[in-house]
Amino acid sequence: MTHTIPSLIFIFFILFILYLTFSSRPPTALRLAYLSNTFSNTTSSTPICDYSSGNWVWDITIPLSSYSESCRFLDPGFQCRNNGRNDTQYLNWRWQPSHCDLLRFNARAMLERNRNKRIVFVGDSIGRNQWESLLCMLASGVENQSSIYELHGLPISKHTGAFFVMRFDDFNLTVEYYRTPYLVLIQPPPPDADVQVRKVIHVDKMQWQSKYWVNADVLIFHVGRWWGSTKITMKGHYFQEGETINMTMDVKEGFRRSLQTWKQWAVSNLNQEKTLAFFNSYSPSHFRRASSNELSKKLNSIQWPDLFNFCRNGTWETGGSCQQNIEPETNLTAFEHEPWHNQVITETIEGMKMVKLLNITYLSNLRKDGHPSSHREPAFRAENIEDCSHWCLPGVPDIWNELLYAYILSNDHRTS
Repeated sequence: MTHTIPSLIFIFFILFILYLTFSSRPPTALRLAYLSNTFSNTTSSTPICDYSSGNWVWDITIPLSSYSESCRFLDPGFQCRNNGRNDTQYLNWRWQPSHCDLLRFNARAMLERNRNKRIVFVGDSIGRNQWESLLCMLASGVENQSSIYELHGLPISKHTGAFFVMRFDDFNLTVEYYRTPYLVLIQPPPPDADVQVRKVIHVDKMQWQSKYWVNADVLIFHVGRWWGSTKITMKGHYFQEGETINMTMDVKEGFRRSLQTWKQWAVSNLNQEKTLAFFNSYSPSHFRRASSNELSKKLNSIQWPDLFNFCRNGTWETGGSCQQNIEPETNLTAFEHEPWHNQVITETIEGMKMVKLLNITYLSNLRKDGHPSSHREPAFRAENIEDCSHWCLPGVPDIWNELLYAYILSNDHRTS
């Protein structure tokens, strides 16, 4: 009987975790589109359809992507079929907005509209996902493929280079990507810092690459994936403001202050007569929740700090999975609440005439089938870690670029 009380405490803890897991889901009356109809900062006098609200429609009548995995600009980690994915259904879902139609992407028209211009992507590897998608979509409209090249001769890979400049020579157009997961500066700590501090994130200083973004004609920001406790606090990254390292500032507050620094930079440096800027909302991941049977099997082996994540979502670090997903989500009550990142993003950019919100959260949240999962590049398969954050290409990021194309057209962004 000596173990009775500890056992009861353990059972109570498990029940409490399960309660949090299922009670945190939104009710049936879930808001049907994240941010939809609640945020608008367009400067156009013409009403713009809310492309973010709609449904994925099965469609095999037309090719939904203008390119294949043979596109030479794709990172190996996004080539899901080349990496062993056998099902092809994920390629046949078309996004249909609720109250309008989404124009099909016209590569030639996009190239002509952006002749003599710069399209610049800034952010994390999810932003690189979208950048590579746009490269392949644009390349489908170019006859001479050898006229497209990386200006510095770099191969496209997440393992090489802090930035890439892809030139479409026939159009004097560059489509660029700058790897900047935080937007603000991250550096090694000063010599007198606490031993816990491995790096500092300067929430009041912009990343040094920002000088290259200033004269862009189309500018797309995508951050958020790195703004979580596992990417920051647990890795010994702390926030610094001025000369002071703040050991207690939480991630959400650090994100808010960093975006305020970005906002001041944007207002001071971007020419709204030249630059059409977009800020992407949060791109969701789809690590599968544990079933009750899996939970009972896992209890004896999992470490206590990881138990909560395992019960709720799983993570890439605790064996989270999405490989069983082969079609979009239909159970809307399975969604979590609005990502807190979106709250910070919308509060920051509201009222900024030079920046538009590219709302991708809801439509992407439905596509639990669109991730590489275990079909990663060969070098990482041995780690037995699934990728349920990035997206297969062709795939969901193509729709993000169709939205981008629609908003460019609606804002009448054309060659000078």
